[in-house]
Amino acid sequence: MEDFEQKVVDDVVVEIVNLTRATWKEANQFKLILQSDIERKFRKLVVDISQVEFMDSTFLGTLVLAKRNITQIGGDLKLVEPVSVFKALMEKTSTLNIFESYKSASDAVLSFKSIAPIKTSIPLHV
Repeated sequence: MEDFEQKVVDDVVVEIVNLTRATWKEANQFKLILQSDIERKFRKLVVDISQVEFMDSTFLGTLVLAKRNITQIGGDLKLVEPVSVFKALMEKTSTLNIFESYKSASDAVLSFKSIAPIKTSIPLHV
């Protein structure tokens, strides 16, 4: 299985992170993937981090940068919630609620439609 997979659902790009540990070693490759999506003018991105148990600050910075860049072109980046252990840890740290998150990729994709499922916010340490 590749570290990263891409699926396109209608006009929404879903980037799946197939890692339990998302660190600086993988951050540059993922940054290039997200930059490519943005350069190709995709405005609706979902990043599925549901398998991630640990994320370092470099990988997190990649997500924050992509969120900023896609917002600048009128788009949005949403997350699929990480595993509960990781989510609980992030909620206990100093946080910034900049990402909308969803229980599944399909919920996140639907959120770009007119009728959106209930969202939650993942507080992320920046």
